[in-house]
Amino acid sequence: MSLFQTIETPVLSYEQPLGLFINNEFVKGVEGKTFETINPHDEKPIVAVHEGTADDVDIAVKAARTALNGEWKKVTPSERGRLLTRLADFLERDIDTLAAIEALDNGKGVTMARGDVTASAGCLRYYGGWADKIYGQTIDTDPNSLTYTRHEPVGVCGQIIPWNFPLMMFAWKIGPALATGNTVVMKTAEQTPLSGLYVAKLIKEAGFPLEW
Repeated sequence: MSLFQTIETPVLSYEQPLGLFINNEFVKGVEGKTFETINPHDEKPIVAVHEGTADDVDIAVKAARTALNGEWKKVTPSERGRLLTRLADFLERDIDTLAAIEALDNGKGVTMARGDVTASAGCLRYYGGWADKIYGQTIDTDPNSLTYTRHEPVGVCGQIIPWNFPLMMFAWKIGPALATGNTVVMKTAEQTPLSGLYVAKLIKEAGFPLEW
């Protein structure tokens, strides 16, 4: 099965990624399984996407941990903010496509879906602005001591999102995690995986040097 497929929506056609996104690449699952995502309007299949298993999760977690301790660790807070802001720019650039995807896969109206895209971009831009403003404090304890706090990433964040606001939930999860230097292993809802997969393509285009 292909890793990409052209999808026809009522308003436009676009290239839909179908694979798991690991090591900044779309790949097939270890067992080669797929599942269909259904159009809630007519209950007909839209497309089959690759299914991840426990083995795929293990591979994704290892890749995310490698990124956490490798290239992503070297990225400065200001650069993390710039990357999140660039991703927000790409969401706004592709608003028509993303709104069409949300309407097709989730069932909401295109106008409402456009609002979700705008809100998602705004969320990423917000956390992009915070990335270089998260720092510790020096604490006055006594004349013979230097006491300070330092904020560090938690690590690899496993994140699961529901079907009702696929794109907004995606942004709400990755925004704070990436702004603070963590890496992410994301499970989108099986009912609505398409917008998350499309944004994964934009993440790569934005230049994030991390495994996903």
